[in-house]
Order: sequence, then structure tokens, then C-alpha cells
Amino acid sequence: MKTVYPFPPKKYESLPGVFKLGYHNVELGNFFKARAQTLIGGILSMERELQRAFLRSFFDDEGSVYFIGNRRAIRGYQHNNKILHLIQQLLRKFSIEGRVDRKYGEITISRREHIERFAREINFSKGLRINGNRSNSIWKESIEKRELLRRALASYL
Repeated sequence: MKTVYPFPPKKYESLPGVFKLGYHNVELGNFFKARAQTLIGGILSMERELQRAFLRSFFDDEGSVYFIGNRRAIRGYQHNNKILHLIQQLLRKFSIEGRVDRKYGEITISRREHIERFAREINFSKGLRINGNRSNSIWKESIEKRELLRRALASYL
């Protein structure tokens, strides 16, 4: 961040031990919007490792593992259908099929072979956990997304 903006951020403690950094500069916001558009416009032609990192970041932030009964899927949520179709195209580059549902603003990866390929090629970041304390959490405990994916795949056996 220091190479883009040499001034220190304002630091806020939102919870004990949890800090939020704030950079209050209008021009900085414009800079990041332009960079985001450049990334979105060029990601399909970038190297494979950058595409993998982009997909992992998307699913880390907007993704979940759906695993109830014999139904298993990886879902990613996004209100922008253009982004969903971009994610779908990127997944295809890794031979992973994702179905876009415009009505619900999500992309769904189902079928064992595609979920296994997702786990091998993309996966979730290590240490990334779901919030088990949320009122609508079906797990009622904080579990790594990778572990949920592993459990979903193990349930096929």
C-alpha cells in the first residue's frame, strides 16, 4: 500500500484485537476503481496463477460449501451478472463447470468431478473459517471452508 499511497492509515479497533484500517482519500478510491476495472478486463488473458488467485479470492469472499443430505455444491454470490459470467469463463479454463443463476445472483459448481477439480485447482485459502456464531449457521461452530469441502467430498464414498 505504501507504494500507492505514502501516508499512514487511520486505525480503528472494531472489536478487541480486530483492527480496521481507513484511508480517507477520494482520489485513492478512484485509483482502486480504475485498477479493479483493469483487472476485470484483463484477467482472462493473464497467466494461470493469477487467474487461480482471482478465483480463490472470489470464493474466499463470496463462496460457500452447500452440503446437506446428498446434495453438495460450491456456491459463489455476486449481484453483478457480468462478474458471474467472468467467473464461469475462468472456471472453464480449469475444466470446472459452473452454472450461473441470474435470478439468485450465484454461480454453482456441482457434480463430484467438478467439485473435486475445484478442490485440487482452486480451493479456499488455508485458515479461512465460516462464522459459526451467526444466527443462521447450520454448523454452530467455526470451521475452515477447506474442511467443509473435504467433508463434502468424503461423503461421496
